[in-house]
Amino acid sequence: MSYYDKHVFFCVNQREPGEGCCNDFEAGRLRTYVKDKVKQLDIPDAGNRIRINAAGCLGRCDEGPVLVVYPEGIWYTYIDESDLDEIIEEHLTHGRIVERLKI
Repeated sequence: MSYYDKHVFFCVNQREPGEGCCNDFEAGRLRTYVKDKVKQLDIPDAGNRIRINAAGCLGRCDEGPVLVVYPEGIWYTYIDESDLDEIIEEHLTHGRIVERLKI
């Protein structure tokens, strides 16, 4: 059994100028947004221990900014806070995969 119920890794990698990367899409700022929001929401069901982490390159830069949720191993892309709010509400809170953002 994993220590965390959900463990989220945000790629916040910064590549050399001219090479696309997740941090070009404000991944670091948006990771902080999710971390703060999850903490603020204090998601119900005390068993939901959720950890939001920064990661180096996850190797999927060509698919836009990415994050992965474990233990399911579900990969997502996102554009802005509203996409991340949907991932928080649907996947992290209710365990439902957000198909439209899944990669």
